[in-house]
Amino acid sequence: QVQLVESGGGLVQPGGSLRLSCAASGSIFSINDMDWYRQTPGKERALVASITDGDITNYADSVKGRFTISRDNAKKTIYLQMYSLKPEDTAVYYCHALIKRDYYYSYSDYWGQGIQVTVSS
Repeated sequence: QVQLVESGGGLVQPGGSLRLSCAASGSIFSINDMDWYRQTPGKERALVASITDGDITNYADSVKGRFTISRDNAKKTIYLQMYSLKPEDTAVYYCHALIKRDYYYSYSDYWGQGIQVTVSS
């Protein structure tokens, strides 16, 4: 059983910061890339940031320079450090990972259940 568990969301004022965490657990052989997505009502789920197993990062233009994604392979955890938050950053944030459960399996998509981030005065 593989799980992705997100934490660190909540309510923050504009200009504030939050740090999201996503911990993978269960039967895991290896993890390829891990990502953060976000979704607001009426919109498609969109990629916010990604990080490869070689620590190559990619960011959506809307968050570039404000968000930083990182990973701790020993803890099987990724983080999203968010600075200078704006009201338009309000969304449910989802952790995503490509995980191989054993040597003979292919990589499969796994999703966290989502965590709310609200930026408001």
